[in-house]
Amino acid sequence: MKHSIIAALLLIAGLVSARQPNVIIVMTDDQGYGDLRCHGNPMIKTPNLDRLHTQAVRFTDFHVDPTCSPTRAALLTGRYSTRTGVWHTIMGRSILFKDEVTLAQMLGQAGYRTGIFGKWHLGDNYPSRPQDRGFQEVLIHGGGGVGQTPDAWGNDYFDDAYCQNGQWKRFEGYCTKVFFDGALDFISKSRNKPFFCYIPTNVPHSPNNVAEKYSRPYENQGASKRMADFFGMITEFDENFGRLLNHLDQLGIANDTILIFMTDNGTADGIHRQRRNSKAKPPRFTGFNAGMRNGKGSQYDGGHRVPFFIRWPGGGIGGGRDVNELTAHIDVVPTLAELCGFELPKRHLDGRSLVPLIQGKSGWEKRTLFAHFQREEIPPKWARSAVMTKQWRLIDGKMLYDIKKDPGQRNDLALKNPTVVNELRAEYEDWWKTLEPSFEEHGWIVVGTEHENPSRLNCHDWHGPPTGMIPWNQTHFVKPKWVNGCWMVEFAQGGTYEFTLRQKPAVANTPIEATMASVTVGNREVSAAISEEATAVQLIMDVEAGKKRLQTTFTDGATTKSRGAFFVDIRRIR
Repeated sequence: MKHSIIAALLLIAGLVSARQPNVIIVMTDDQGYGDLRCHGNPMIKTPNLDRLHTQAVRFTDFHVDPTCSPTRAALLTGRYSTRTGVWHTIMGRSILFKDEVTLAQMLGQAGYRTGIFGKWHLGDNYPSRPQDRGFQEVLIHGGGGVGQTPDAWGNDYFDDAYCQNGQWKRFEGYCTKVFFDGALDFISKSRNKPFFCYIPTNVPHSPNNVAEKYSRPYENQGASKRMADFFGMITEFDENFGRLLNHLDQLGIANDTILIFMTDNGTADGIHRQRRNSKAKPPRFTGFNAGMRNGKGSQYDGGHRVPFFIRWPGGGIGGGRDVNELTAHIDVVPTLAELCGFELPKRHLDGRSLVPLIQGKSGWEKRTLFAHFQREEIPPKWARSAVMTKQWRLIDGKMLYDIKKDPGQRNDLALKNPTVVNELRAEYEDWWKTLEPSFEEHGWIVVGTEHENPSRLNCHDWHGPPTGMIPWNQTHFVKPKWVNGCWMVEFAQGGTYEFTLRQKPAVANTPIEATMASVTVGNREVSAAISEEATAVQLIMDVEAGKKRLQTTFTDGATTKSRGAFFVDIRRIR
């Protein structure tokens, strides 16, 4: 009711149109603030993003998480990612908690048609897939990137298989074009009613695969091969973004559409990072980072300050104006609720509406924001953290930077400003206490339901091993490690379950390099011998309903080594 009243008042004031606006959010993966020509990069070509820049309200101090899954969780819920169960990109800590409510669910309940095209990365199994979380039309790759372990085997960005509404299907063309083709078709079919179209592309995330016609010009100008490929992916994306802009104009719905462009973390390959003790000669062009320190994965601003453009011609949002207040991904949900008039879930939100800033009003209340880069099963306090105000950045609870005078974060002022340090540390401590209940909970994979049977699990979501040991990418299976982990699984109903264990997915048709296999569910275990040249082994177990720890083991009798089954299908048979 509250947001319906606000929307009515905005309509009276002439700040929104009579029609409930469409919403499009486009988010690239690993593109940083400096990877745009309109932000001062002297090499990269992004004419269509530059065009939007001239038409949009631009937030210049906008922050996300330093990596992808956490940013997506916060963006879609309006809550700090750690609160939603997502603080890593693997290890079962990229799976959204079951009770979280997404923007797609909120808009769907308000009568919107909803679709996602690209990268989800908040869970590949029920109940955490996009179709379980409010998206009515789905076209995605698996895991955190094309070619990662949960993705279709052998995907390489060209002519790949993607999951469309729960079914894997092969598409012709480069990944970015495929996702934009799907999005444009969805927009065409949905144009007569309000829609939410979410286009989180996988580019320019590694592997940096792109046609040479896009990368070669940058290499010729002095960029390294890796950076040239990275820029090439952004340029190819920009072409498709131009198709989107033109499509909205051709359909006559640009005025009725809130269009947002942002990225999910700092740059991955837009700056040259010289390896320690390396004697290699740096490339002629070492990149552009808008004066910030570090990139993706960093607690410094280069890891989490990103572009955020918003345009809505029919709602009076545009004109090429900058907003310099401290803002973040958690603000998007409450902002859209106010602009679109939908109800927010009755739970704590961390963000606040940006509508006053969009309207150019003064008196924005001071705030403190938090970001951290976590790679552990349980997040350690103060690890790779940033406490942010409009003026200050407290890094790791120890180092203090005046971000206005020192945007490169080189001059530590902690000793000169102990009062500021103590105040920001106290705010972090209060924030941390609100996160702690999430640490012992899990994003449970639910099996044995009509929504997904069989459930196909893989080691990307293992709990237990160190981050560096988990085979989260298909390249890790060339020489698979002797490593094991477990899944947190909820059996929706008791019954007899069939477990099919593989070293590689069925399509790879690879023999298991072991002689014995076992499955452990809770405190129960079944085992069987593996025949020579077998590519899969099946074990049957009666399982009671409830939340269980699931682990599999392959044992090589000749060497006494063991590893987990990297791929497991779980089917309830009765």
